[in-house]
Amino acid sequence: MAHHYASKTYLYSFFVLLFLILAGCKNEATLGTSLNESILSEPQIEHDLEEIKADGKLSVITIYNSTGYFIYRGKPMGFEYELVERLAKSLDLELEIKVAKDIDQLFNMLNRGEGDLIAYGLSITEARKKVIAFTNPLYLTHQVLVQRKPSNWRKLPGYKVKQQLIEDPVDLIGKKVHVRKNSSYYERLHNLEEEIGGDINIITLPGEKTTDEIIKMVVDDSIDFTISDDNVASINQTYYPILDIETQVSFSQRIAWGVRSNSPNLLKKVNDWVERSKKQDFYYVIYDKYFKNKKSYSRRIKSEFYSKNDGKISEYDSIIKTNAERIGWDWRLLSSLVYQESRFKPTEKSWAGAGGLMQVMPATAKDLGIDDIHNPSENLKAGVLYLEQMRDKFNKVTDSVQKIKFTMAAYNSGLGHVRDAQRLTKAAGENHLVWDDHVEDFMLKLSSREFYTKPQVKYGFVRGREPFLYVKETFLRYDHYRGLIPLHSPETSL
Repeated sequence: MAHHYASKTYLYSFFVLLFLILAGCKNEATLGTSLNESILSEPQIEHDLEEIKADGKLSVITIYNSTGYFIYRGKPMGFEYELVERLAKSLDLELEIKVAKDIDQLFNMLNRGEGDLIAYGLSITEARKKVIAFTNPLYLTHQVLVQRKPSNWRKLPGYKVKQQLIEDPVDLIGKKVHVRKNSSYYERLHNLEEEIGGDINIITLPGEKTTDEIIKMVVDDSIDFTISDDNVASINQTYYPILDIETQVSFSQRIAWGVRSNSPNLLKKVNDWVERSKKQDFYYVIYDKYFKNKKSYSRRIKSEFYSKNDGKISEYDSIIKTNAERIGWDWRLLSSLVYQESRFKPTEKSWAGAGGLMQVMPATAKDLGIDDIHNPSENLKAGVLYLEQMRDKFNKVTDSVQKIKFTMAAYNSGLGHVRDAQRLTKAAGENHLVWDDHVEDFMLKLSSREFYTKPQVKYGFVRGREPFLYVKETFLRYDHYRGLIPLHSPETSL
């Protein structure tokens, strides 16, 4: 009898083990195929921290979205953006942002060497660990079901609202849930099917659809359900109170960035920085700013100067475009210069008496025939006329981008100081007609007595770091504008 019982126990254990093995195989198969076959699984280049430092630039890949990276009132912003800005500064590197259209492209751009770090909130999954190396987690979150409350929910008692909502993931059996393929949400739904013992009708959406945009589809009644990380769903619910996000569909998940699997030194450096940062107040201030400050989020989403809305930078876009045509610049470049000068504040005034959007000196405006420097149209006209005057002084500079940089430097510090820097550059045997890595270096040196007392220098000391940063920051911001703001508005597109 005991032998018979042992045999039954053995058979039971065998079948349980067999079931677990098969289930495990199925899950492994799901993990193995959950990423698109076109995704590069191996790095195509060797480019670790040493090469990055030699380049002097940290190239970061991210996705344009409402919490990680966007432009608001002319300023690049976002949780990921603010953090990588600090990371690059800590490494003494210039920050370069590259925008991927979807998660698949994130991985491919990284492994092709088009960037060195993915700064985007990726859930750490087994499938993804085969493609990239994850950093230490930035934070923990969990996934929730995003669904719409009944249209008259405000008039209903709470229990009646709940009666019309899915409160248990089991009730998703047979329901349509829309998510991006290759997202962690897609993978989670497949695992959930195993857990609840039933099929969910998983509908995949294009990879370039952001979570915010898919959530908006729920709001607009285009779809019934989607899945989102709780912090993203929560901040969206602030603006769309008709959303219900109470149904949890996962345990806690780790959210991290990624590097190529053959970049161990970069990974260690980023991990060290992440761990130090998480012990400091600024990290939590930045997190709260984008994921918990509901008033700020709501104000931003409503604004016409939020880059994901109408493609506007400031309320002065129209007159900036008119003046940009006059000087032959991309209007987004001129917008970046205006931001650099005044943050688009027409009442801004400098300690030296310059004022208005382009911080024009009253005497300069008078010479140009402009009476009111605080009138935005007049101020922009004066600023552009002065830019044209400066540009004409650099007719020997043949490269169009370098000519713009010389023009900006002269606008900021005065033509005389730029000429001094050019003469020093030429005397040192370098190219005095190239700003980048040539004249800009000697502009920096003009704040040192060793250099501003040299015989080539006629205008003496200047805080050379100001024009150096002025040009660099204006062009870096312009890169953000080019990436996120269309050159032509829909009504004027060519």
